[in-house]
Amino acid sequence: MLYSTWASLTSGGKAMRPTKKTPQHSVDISEDSGVRNLHFGSDWIQGAMRIARPWALELAYTREMMAGLLMRPTGRWPRNALLVGLGAGSLAKFIYRYLPDCRITVIEINPQVEFIARQYFKLPDDPRRLDVVIGCGADYMLGGDKRFDMILVDGFDPDAKAGALDTEPFYQACRARLSDQGLCSFNLLGWNRGFKGSVERIGAAFDGRVAVFPSCDSGNTIAFATGGEPVDVSLDELRASAMQLKKDTRLDLLPTISRLQLSHPLPDGRLRI
Repeated sequence: MLYSTWASLTSGGKAMRPTKKTPQHSVDISEDSGVRNLHFGSDWIQGAMRIARPWALELAYTREMMAGLLMRPTGRWPRNALLVGLGAGSLAKFIYRYLPDCRITVIEINPQVEFIARQYFKLPDDPRRLDVVIGCGADYMLGGDKRFDMILVDGFDPDAKAGALDTEPFYQACRARLSDQGLCSFNLLGWNRGFKGSVERIGAAFDGRVAVFPSCDSGNTIAFATGGEPVDVSLDELRASAMQLKKDTRLDLLPTISRLQLSHPLPDGRLRI
């Protein structure tokens, strides 16, 4: 079942008016076998929530975007996180639920998406911990100086294009907004013809300090980058962290580590960025 919500979106009893930069495509919702999906004017799934487990990360690529949690010491890291692209709110909800000391800022260009995330995907209404800013992610990055421990970039239009979010100036701005222990996580489409160019632009912006994980089943490829304190962790340390993360949050990243080991040569059995 697929139904459009564009015509019915309201905020505070008033119709929401798109701005010049607001995408003009419809925002649609479908449900199948207990999973609610978000679409941007096409059949392509932009976000998903298993209705019985609203806090879980349903899509494989969203789970892998959180692998940065295995690369830094546990405890109070991350203290703050910036998400570029809200979608169904999966990443924001996971961080909100399982990282209670982390403050979350989300940049979303389409106000209708925020409405739907709250109305249909159980995005929490807690502005003290979860601040949703309606605006262009590229403008936000280039126009401020607040620094973040974790930056997750997941923004595409209905044609699977990231636009200004896939340019070297944007990636340079991401690096500038990282804290000393900061990590960036970028969702890239491994099947897209521009994938190699995206990786090259990220590498140029971060002086080659990039780790590109092998594509998951959906074809999404996650790239991690940093410009501050180096990441230097052994496979054993990654597995130990993954086992603890699974115990604490039910998020299982052990298969991700296995695929990483099989697909990439890791000198001395260590992941270094």
